[in-house]
Amino acid sequence: MAGGKLSARQKMINLMYLVFIAMMAMNMSKEVLSAFGLMEAKFASANVVTADMNEKLLANLEVKAEEKPAEFATAANKAKEISVASDEFFKYLESLKTQLLQKGDYAIDPKTGKLPFEAMDKTDILDEMWFTGDRLTKEGQAVMAKIDAYKSKVKSIIGNDVKYQKAIENFENRFSTAQEENKDGKKIDWLDYHFKGFPAIASYTKLTALQNDVKVTEANMFNVFLGNTLDEAVSLKNYTAIVIADKSAFFAGEKFQGKVVLGKYANVTPTGLSVGGSSVDLEKAIDSTGAARLDFGVGGVGEHEIDGVFTFLEDGKPLEIPIKGNYVVVPRPNSATISADKMNVVYRGVVNPMTISFAGVPDNKVSASGAGLKRGSGTGKYTMVPTSGREVTINVTATLDDGSKVSDKAVFRIKDIPKPSGQMAGQSNPKLPRNNVAVGKVEAVLEDFDFDLPLTVTGFKMKVEGKPSVTCSGNRLNGAAKSALASAKRGSQVQIFDIKSRSNGPAIKPASPIVIELTN
Repeated sequence: MAGGKLSARQKMINLMYLVFIAMMAMNMSKEVLSAFGLMEAKFASANVVTADMNEKLLANLEVKAEEKPAEFATAANKAKEISVASDEFFKYLESLKTQLLQKGDYAIDPKTGKLPFEAMDKTDILDEMWFTGDRLTKEGQAVMAKIDAYKSKVKSIIGNDVKYQKAIENFENRFSTAQEENKDGKKIDWLDYHFKGFPAIASYTKLTALQNDVKVTEANMFNVFLGNTLDEAVSLKNYTAIVIADKSAFFAGEKFQGKVVLGKYANVTPTGLSVGGSSVDLEKAIDSTGAARLDFGVGGVGEHEIDGVFTFLEDGKPLEIPIKGNYVVVPRPNSATISADKMNVVYRGVVNPMTISFAGVPDNKVSASGAGLKRGSGTGKYTMVPTSGREVTINVTATLDDGSKVSDKAVFRIKDIPKPSGQMAGQSNPKLPRNNVAVGKVEAVLEDFDFDLPLTVTGFKMKVEGKPSVTCSGNRLNGAAKSALASAKRGSQVQIFDIKSRSNGPAIKPASPIVIELTN
């Protein structure tokens, strides 16, 4: 049979195999493109985190430069220069990414916030922009020039100080643009190796990875500056005494409970502590971390200040660190805060979200009960699905820190789901062309109803002037209704009434009728 003519059936089978193989190749391609997209998202997320960390490192250097200029001023200035150079290069790489998206007509999906990874398969965008034969275009040369300029700038900022040589070596390796060896063993230029012939999403991801290299460079350099100049013997003058209360507010009659600590737990033994002019027994107040526990009457309702002195011994001399803080005393609660998140009533048959709390009492010490009430997820969150009756009572009990209990209650009215409004083309009394009515969809809409309760029209009746009414199932006109509509005169009215609908929950009343004026 080999070499003979193929039958029509065999040709069809061969064609099906070709189609099947092509579909497998397409699916594999989409998976690879999506993988690049996911990797790009991880790089972008890492860049945000690293940028925030770098800001804090730079701020730390600036603070130390003010406190100890002889030791930190030079390092802080170098860090600022590296930050400026890195920010400029980072923005340049961002402009290349933007240009790539524009040339490829790609856009971020506003709903998902993601790029169309699987569609970014074009390989000719950067090929045409950066390469011409075996050489670089002017734009390609400009890219390499920008990379080289950034490398030169960073190295000139660091200088020849031997303690930074390891950091410079790491930087050189990270931004190496030496020729690369391809799969055939041939040496090719760095830009050609990394960007020529790649799909758009791969090139976009590599540019984001370069941005990540910039952020990592900043982080490494800032840490080097801190690590090589950090003085472990930090003066206690740079610490601040902080009052940490066990809770932010206290009830009248309670005792204030909290502690005073330095800016960080230094485990430094103090020689004295006074609060409000009264000395505190250090043996009882100081714990293993160096924090001092405070225990005193909170006073009356209102805001109060804590004023005192923490005394330490430094260089053989007493060093006094002022203590400043404040706290608020609130009245003991005698009523609960109970509110429906949507409105001041609850609706029968639907899930009504509610927030229930007691002022100044933790959520785990508050309990609530009522017909149809259930605890939801989140602090103070509940749901209520009322069924019968016209009112429902919610009872709330709170347990205070001293073990005593307080309670309260609230009454809510129960209402039925309101009658929906019948609509076509988004209007209750529209003026529409005949054809629009024939193909239009009848809808039941709960106007000014804050709950998400979609309705599905299951049937209705239509009446044309001079004709008997026609009953329709579903939400569109049937054949009989369309025939009656065809006989209606221009300017006459068409009534759609007895509009029935259903929801995924409670029973729904028939919607109000629609009166349509025909415009042709």
